[in-house]
Amino acid sequence: MLPRFAARTLMLMAGQQISVKVATAVGLGAIIGAGIFVLSGTTIALAGVYSILAFVLVGIIAALVAVELGSLGEIMPHAKGAAYSFTYNAFGSELGFVTGILMYFSFATAISAVALGFGSYLSSMLGYTQHIYAVVFALLQILALAIVNIIGIKKAAKADFGLVLVKLGVLAVFILFALLFLIMHPHVMQTNFITAASKGSLGAIFAASVAVFFAYTGFQAISTLTDRIKGAARGASKALIYSVFISIAVYLLVDISLMLLAPANSYTVSADPLSFALKSASAPAWLFVVVDIGALIATTSAALAMILASSRTVYQISKDKLLPAVLRKYNAKRDVATNGVIVSAVIAAVMLFSGNIYIIAAISNFGLLFAYMMSSIAVIHFKRRPDVPLKIPFYPYLPIAAILTLALLLIGMPKEALIIGSGLIMLLIAVYYFFREIDRKKPVKVRLFK
Repeated sequence: MLPRFAARTLMLMAGQQISVKVATAVGLGAIIGAGIFVLSGTTIALAGVYSILAFVLVGIIAALVAVELGSLGEIMPHAKGAAYSFTYNAFGSELGFVTGILMYFSFATAISAVALGFGSYLSSMLGYTQHIYAVVFALLQILALAIVNIIGIKKAAKADFGLVLVKLGVLAVFILFALLFLIMHPHVMQTNFITAASKGSLGAIFAASVAVFFAYTGFQAISTLTDRIKGAARGASKALIYSVFISIAVYLLVDISLMLLAPANSYTVSADPLSFALKSASAPAWLFVVVDIGALIATTSAALAMILASSRTVYQISKDKLLPAVLRKYNAKRDVATNGVIVSAVIAAVMLFSGNIYIIAAISNFGLLFAYMMSSIAVIHFKRRPDVPLKIPFYPYLPIAAILTLALLLIGMPKEALIIGSGLIMLLIAVYYFFREIDRKKPVKVRLFK
């Protein structure tokens, strides 16, 4: 006879739904792994002690978007494409196509950024200093997690829940060590938090906020699972809010801990900031091992959630017949978009060679910022329709605030991301109209104004 906990696990695995806490774990898996272990040092490098402000401000923006996605999920609980599906149903195929592909590309690129973090920590742990080793390890992680996702969404989500619990425990150990370090070296409050005036400028905080936004984006993974979560849309809404606010608290604690262990002006753009902080503080060897293992688990959890979200997004776009039928391959028994997983893994592997961790994250951010902004506009669209029972708190101030702040972040992107993102939008519009009009003898003409 199976032990009680094992029997319960098998029952859950065989069921058709996942609980709110597991859905929250999926969001946390994508958020915390992508930000704390990979980009927190880059944020400090850009804004110094003002990185704390960036984490709070972007956390508030993420909370606004999470509320909107939760509300939209209540009227479209079976939409697997999250922000894409909301835009598609609000404004039709053209904006839906552009938004969906941008969002999908962002998810696939995010896999690359998180995997590079995994590779960097593993290389550091093994004593390999050359960047090529980090890339090789990242490629191996992407391959392994693609296989895990192909096994099925239920198993992937359950595995992610366990990974989240482990990495939160590791971060707690890291924070406690930083507090003990402060007690033994109280002078660090005066020396380590000194920041150059240039890093306190609006531009520096803006640049840090762009990096931080990438750190929060994983919560959208929950929106792709709405119809699989107990309580459907209401359950998804709770999971979205829980994941964002838990992440804000964890981010602030770790960000402060990093600056307790190493001077704020010593951080650079890198993918393994926690290891750097521990080296600076001459931490014991056992703590290096614990944190490095936690980082490997965290980045694995984040990449797992990102592959899941990207594959379900591209499946939904294809299901709406805006992409080829080959991407519609869906294993109902395992609840997985098989070809979507494969394509996402390939894109992620290619993007490993596009630049450093900040550039990769910024490229990923462009599509997500655009998709979230379109979702905010979709909220206003549906709220104005009397036949749609959309409930959104603080309307219209909440969606307006979201639109304005997302637009500001979009404008403040690095030029590489703006060039790639803008070019991709123009290319997508051209592709859309090519396929739309290829079989038409006359183009469709509409009147925008009476």
